Amino acid sequence: MSADVRQVADGTYLVHGGHTNWVILTDGEAATLVDTGYPGDRRALLDSLAAVGSSPEAVAAVLVTHAHNDHLGSAEYLRAAHGTPVLLHEAEVPHARRDYLQQVSVGTVLRNAWRPGVLPWMVHVLRTGGTEQHPVTAPAPFPAAGALDLPGRPVPVHTPGHTDGHCVYHLPDAGVVISGDALVSGHALSRTEGPQLLPDLFHHDRAGAVASLDVVAALEGDVLLPGHGPVHRGPVKDAADLARERAF
Repeated sequence: MSADVRQVADGTYLVHGGHTNWVILTDGEAATLVDTGYPGDRRALLDSLAAVGSSPEAVAAVLVTHAHNDHLGSAEYLRAAHGTPVLLHEAEVPHARRDYLQQVSVGTVLRNAWRPGVLPWMVHVLRTGGTEQHPVTAPAPFPAAGALDLPGRPVPVHTPGHTDGHCVYHLPDAGVVISGDALVSGHALSRTEGPQLLPDLFHHDRAGAVASLDVVAALEGDVLLPGHGPVHRGPVKDAADLARERAF
């Protein structure tokens, strides 16, 4: 699979992988990588870095929105092969180590296999290593509050619910919110287009995920880069409000 790289702002790129997105923030050759797709997306991940004029060696850090397999896929590879720090919210650190797993079970997916789109999605998950576990040996919490001293100057914002330590990343100067799975614009199992929560079976704490939409709504921006679906342009507050309406 080739990388589908879309520039959405200066030095800001949304990459569509195998049903999951990641984001690259650049400052010259140096880059911040937000999420890494499925394990099977590795070639596309490396190609996407090359496409924006960077390389694995130039990645200053991998930032993780949350430690599900379709976002964590190559984080440990980059850490082990290139010494890349893997940073995430302190509540998500043990999840990335796989001290426990807050992810939809195979049994739950099978019980929902009758739903439209589930079987093709399951086949894709299996083909891209979505059931494999690739724990990060030494994940680290963010070193300080506020903007990180990395390309793009992303600001982590805790948005628990999808997982306990889920974070979105705010780029205030660019008016961009990297929303991970706290707020998406589409999914293979959803018949809805535009801002929405993921289907209920994917959330560790659905009520918490709904509550975190208020946190996202408070962030200034007009470009939303979700973990699933295309870029969404328009006030982030309006997108979060629409997702909340659709959740009920």
